[in-house]
Amino acid sequence: MKTGIGVFIAAVAAIGLSWCGLVLGPQLQLGGEGITTVLNSTDEYPLQPTGAENLGQQVYRANGCAACHTEQVRQTGVTCELTLTSLGVYKAADFTAFARSLFVLPELAKYTNALADAINGWNGDMPKTILTTPDKTIVEEMANRLKAVGVKFDLRILATGPDISRGWGSRQSVAADYLYAQPVQLGNLRAGPDLANVGVRKPDMNWQLIHLYAPKAVDSSSTMPPFRYLFELRKIGSTPSPDALKLPSEFAPAQGYEVVPTTDAKNLAAYLASLKATVPLYEAPFTPVIAAKP
Repeated sequence: MKTGIGVFIAAVAAIGLSWCGLVLGPQLQLGGEGITTVLNSTDEYPLQPTGAENLGQQVYRANGCAACHTEQVRQTGVTCELTLTSLGVYKAADFTAFARSLFVLPELAKYTNALADAINGWNGDMPKTILTTPDKTIVEEMANRLKAVGVKFDLRILATGPDISRGWGSRQSVAADYLYAQPVQLGNLRAGPDLANVGVRKPDMNWQLIHLYAPKAVDSSSTMPPFRYLFELRKIGSTPSPDALKLPSEFAPAQGYEVVPTTDAKNLAAYLASLKATVPLYEAPFTPVIAAKP
C-alpha cells in the first residue's frame, strides 16, 4: 500500500514537473510577448496584418502548407564585416602601404593573409570589404586605426548559417516574428523552401498566384502540388476579368476560357507576400544592407 502511494506521488510529481517545463515555462517566458521596437529605431515591430493576410493565414493552415514548409530561419553565428567607403585625401596606394604597416600587429596576425588578399592589386574602387571575421574585437581594432587616419568605412554585423546563405532570411527567427500568428505554424519538414521571409524573395502577388495554380509555370523543378481548386476556370465574358492569371501557354486554359483566383487564393497569396522578417531586433541583431556612399 505504501509502495503504491509512493509510486502515485512520484508519477504526479513527474507529470507536474513536465507540465511546468513544457507548458508553464514557455507561457511565462513568451506569453507576455508584445510589440517590440526595431534595433536603433523607434519603429514598432511586427506590424498588424491586414484582414486579407489574417484570412490567408487560415487558408494556409487549412491546406496543410506547414506539412511541407517551415517558417523558421535558423542561424548558427554572426560575423563582422569592415568595408571601406572613402579614403578621404588618400589614394589606393597610400592605403595599401598603410594596411601593410599593420601586418606586424600581433592582434592582426591571424588575419594578415586575408587583409593582404583584399588589398592586393586593388585600384581604389569603392565600396571595398577588407576584413570579415567573427571576432568583433579585431574589426573594432582595425576600425579605430582607420578612424585615426580619416578613412571612412562601414562596420556591419551579419548573421551566418545555411539558411542565411540560401537567402531564406537576414537573421534567425525569434518569438516577436510570430506575435500575430494564430496558430504559429513553424513546420518540421522542408520538402519546399522555408517561407519565413518569402515576401521579400517573392513580393509579386501575380507570381504568388501563378505559383499556387501551376508551380511548374514559375519553377520547372518544383515538386509542389498545384492548388487549382483555389481558382475558377470560366468562360470569358464580354471582357476578360482583370484578375485573370497571365499563364504561360502550356499552362493556359483552352481558348475562350480564363483562370480567376477565388477569394481564398487571393488571401493566401496576400499572406505569403506578407511574410517578411527584415528588421534587426535586440534579440536578433544584424546590419541591414545599405548601399555604401563614397
